[in-house]
Amino acid sequence: MIPSADHEAHAGMTHPHDTTQSPAGNVGGHDEHHGHEAHEAHQGGHDQHSGHSVAMFRDKFWWSFALTLPTVVWSPMIQQWLGFHAPSFPGSRYIPAIFGTVLFFYGGMVFLQGAVRELKDRLPGMMTLISLAIIVAFGYSLAVTFGVSGMDLWWELSTLITIMILGHWIEMRSVVQAQGALKELAKLVPDTAVRLVGDETEEVLVPDLREGDVILVRPGSSIPADGVVREGTSAVNEAMITGESRPLEKKPGDKVIAGTVNASGSLRVKVTGVGERTALAGIMRLVAQAQSSRSRAQALADRAAFFLTVVAIVAAVITLAAWLLAGASLAFAVERVVTVLVIACPHALGLAIPLVIAISTTVGARAGLLVRNRRGLEEARNLNVVVFDKTGTLTRGEFRVVDITPASGLSADDVLRLAASLELESEHTIAQGVVKSAQERGLPLSRAEQFQAIPGQGVTGVVEGRSLMLGGPALIRKRGIQLPAELRDALDRAGTGAQTAITLIEGRSALAVMAIADAIREESYEAVRRLHEQGIEVIMMTGDAKPVADAVAKELGIETVFAEVLPEQKASKIEEVKRAGKRVAMVGDGVNDAPALLTADVGMAIGAGTDVAVESGDVVLVRSDPRDVPRIIALSQATYRKMVQNLWWAAGYNIAAIPLAAGVLAPWGIVLSPAVGAVLMSFSTVVVALNAQLLRRVAL
Repeated sequence: MIPSADHEAHAGMTHPHDTTQSPAGNVGGHDEHHGHEAHEAHQGGHDQHSGHSVAMFRDKFWWSFALTLPTVVWSPMIQQWLGFHAPSFPGSRYIPAIFGTVLFFYGGMVFLQGAVRELKDRLPGMMTLISLAIIVAFGYSLAVTFGVSGMDLWWELSTLITIMILGHWIEMRSVVQAQGALKELAKLVPDTAVRLVGDETEEVLVPDLREGDVILVRPGSSIPADGVVREGTSAVNEAMITGESRPLEKKPGDKVIAGTVNASGSLRVKVTGVGERTALAGIMRLVAQAQSSRSRAQALADRAAFFLTVVAIVAAVITLAAWLLAGASLAFAVERVVTVLVIACPHALGLAIPLVIAISTTVGARAGLLVRNRRGLEEARNLNVVVFDKTGTLTRGEFRVVDITPASGLSADDVLRLAASLELESEHTIAQGVVKSAQERGLPLSRAEQFQAIPGQGVTGVVEGRSLMLGGPALIRKRGIQLPAELRDALDRAGTGAQTAITLIEGRSALAVMAIADAIREESYEAVRRLHEQGIEVIMMTGDAKPVADAVAKELGIETVFAEVLPEQKASKIEEVKRAGKRVAMVGDGVNDAPALLTADVGMAIGAGTDVAVESGDVVLVRSDPRDVPRIIALSQATYRKMVQNLWWAAGYNIAAIPLAAGVLAPWGIVLSPAVGAVLMSFSTVVVALNAQLLRRVAL
C-alpha cells in the first residue's frame, strides 16, 4: 500500500474531480457511481486507484484471466509438470510471449501508472514493488525469448498480474462495502415529492423543492426534505438517522428529518431544508470527513509501509547477489527477486488502518455516533475524565414534575392529571412542564372551565366539577392555607434540592405538593454508571447555582461539580483538569460549549438532533442520549484493538514472508514461485479485511 495520504483513498471520500460536498449533493438525486467513487477521492496526495472502480477491476480480472490461460497452457514448464502437450503449430512457441506481453501492458499498466505517481511524490510503496517485480520478470522473459540463455517467466508473470488484479478487486469491494453507509444514506431520500399548491397536489423532483414549500407525506413514504409538521399526526421511524429504534410521535410544530419513514398517519410538512441543507446531507458530510481525516495510527502504518518498501528493495538486491554468488542460474535468481518484491508488498499493512476506520465510522453513524475527526475517535479510548454540561445534556433543559407528595385520598397520577388539566391553557414554562409530565405518563387531560391566571400567585379553574387552585408560596400565604405536616416536609425537601414547589388546592384544603425542576434525563443515570464502570471520572459543569448543581450531581452519583461557571469560563475549567494530567472529554450542546469542546482532548457535541453540522466537536451524538458517551468510548477501544491486530498481522506476515520468498528454505526443497507469493500476499490482505469486518459485531 502507498505509505502516504494515499491510504485515505481506502477510507472513503469523493472522486478526485468531485467537490468535497458531493456526497451531500447527491441527496435526493442519486448517483449510481456513488458507491465506488466514495472511496476514491482524497484531500492531498495521490490515489493509487484514482479513477478506478470495482467494476473496472472486475472486468480487468476476467480479461486478464482469459489472457493468462493460453500463456499457462503453452508454457513448456507447465506442460512438463502436468505431463501434457499443447497443440503445436508454426509460431505456437511464441504464444506465452505474445499473450504475456499483451497482459503486461493491459493488466500491468494499473501498477506501472501507480508506481510513476508514487515515485513522483517520492513515496515508493506497493505499486512500486509490484511494478519492479513485473518489469524484472517481463524484461528477463523477453530477453530469453529473443535468445538469451535461461528459462522464461511468462507464465509466472501472467499469473502474478492476474492474481494481483484479483487481490485489488477483492480489496476494493471490501472498502466499498465499508463505505456503504454513504450510499445507503443517499438512498433514504425519495426521488420525488408531493407538493401542495392551494388545494391541488403535484408530483415534483426532490431537487425542485424550495424552503417554504408545503409537502404531503403519505403513510409509508419516506420524508423527502427537512421540515416542520403543519397538519396531521403520525409516528416517524428515525432509526436510520438517529439510531433511535422506537418510532417517534410527530404532531404540528414538530420537526421531521429527510430520509426518515412516515408510519400510519398523513402529514403536511413545511420544508425548512433541502439538498445539502438537510440533516441527512450533514451526516453524509461528517461520515466522509471522518473517513478522510488523518489518525496517528495511520501515520504509524504509513511509516511502517515506507520502511517495509525500502527493506523489500534491499532484500531483493541481496537475494539476487546471494543466489548468483551461490552459483544459481540467472532464471532462478530472478524468480527469487520477483517473489521477494511481490510477497513483501505492504498491501495488508496499508489496508489495516483505513478499512478499520471506514468500518468503525460506519458502525458509529448507524448508531447515531457521528465521528467528525478520526483522532477524536482514536483518543476516546484514552479518556479518564468526562466533563458533562448539565443543562440539555444530563438534564432535558426543560421543566418536569420530579416529585409528587399527595395528601390523603389521591394518587400521584390523580394529582398530576388534575394539575395538568388546570394548566393546559397556560403558557408559563412551569405550567408547560406540568402538562408535558402528564402527557409523558399518558394521562387523560380535561379542559379547565373558568380558567384564570392570578399574577404572581398561580392559576384557578374548574376541572371535572372541582374548583381548584395551583400555585407557589404566595398563593398559600394569600389564601391562608394551612398545610399538613407531610406537605410542609415536601416543601422543605424541594427547597433543599433547589426545586420549585407548587401546591394543588381545593377550597381551603391542600391536596398535594409537586416539585418542579429541570428534569434529569432517564438515560443519564445509566450513562454515569457505565462511565464509572469503565473507570472514568465524571464531572458536571454548569452555570446554575451550586445548590441546584449539587442536587442533580447527588441524584446521578457525580462527585465533582463545577457550578456557577460562565460560558466563557468553561474552556479554562477544561484546561484546569488537563493540567492535572487527565485526558478529558467535554460533552455539551455545541452552542455555548464550543470553546470547551475545542479545548478538550475529545469534544462531544450532544443534542445536535437535526443540526448535525457541528463544527466544534470531534464527535456528534445525534440522539441527545448521554449513554452514547460510553458507547463512543467502547467503539474507540474496539477500533484500536482491530488496528493493533491488523498491524501485528500485516507486519508479522512480511517479517516471515521475505526470507521465505528469498529462498532460505530452498536447501530443503521449499521454493515459492512468484504466483504463490502473490497468493500469500493476497491472502494476508484478505485476513486483514475480514478481521476489520468483525468490527461490525461490536456491542455498543
